[in-house]
Amino acid sequence: MAKEILQYSVMVEAALRAVARQALTEVAEAGLPGNHHFYITFRTAYPGVQVPEYLKARYPAEMTIVLQFQFYDLHVDDTTFSVTLTFNNAPERLVIPLRAITVFADPSVNFVLPFQPAEVPLEEAPAVAKPKTVPDKAAKAVEDGEKSGEVVSLDKFRKK
Repeated sequence: MAKEILQYSVMVEAALRAVARQALTEVAEAGLPGNHHFYITFRTAYPGVQVPEYLKARYPAEMTIVLQFQFYDLHVDDTTFSVTLTFNNAPERLVIPLRAITVFADPSVNFVLPFQPAEVPLEEAPAVAKPKTVPDKAAKAVEDGEKSGEVVSLDKFRKK
């Protein structure tokens, strides 16, 4: 008889995703306190992700959104969050499964949660292309407090 082992890495990953979910839930209920803001990177091709086709075409593998100044109608449930953001001066509704998130960060307090890519059943797994990034000037604009609908690469926030 084979001995079963506890899968601690799976438990830790679930607990960390619960932290991101709780932060999003608190913001959905009470708004962003102080200087808090979120950078959320997610896999655009993950099953259940709903983003406009032009954004999926531009970011076929990963995309980062910023929840800071201009986001609306944030809703969180057990498995997904949804939010309305403005792209090209048009409001767009995004629906993102929590398991699609690869990085959750709050730069205002130097907080970053990198996640292992969630497993996707083989029959649902899409082909993954290399993610595109935006120029550093977009990241600088966000850091300087400019209101922007730009998607920003989180590479500079990731631990090397």
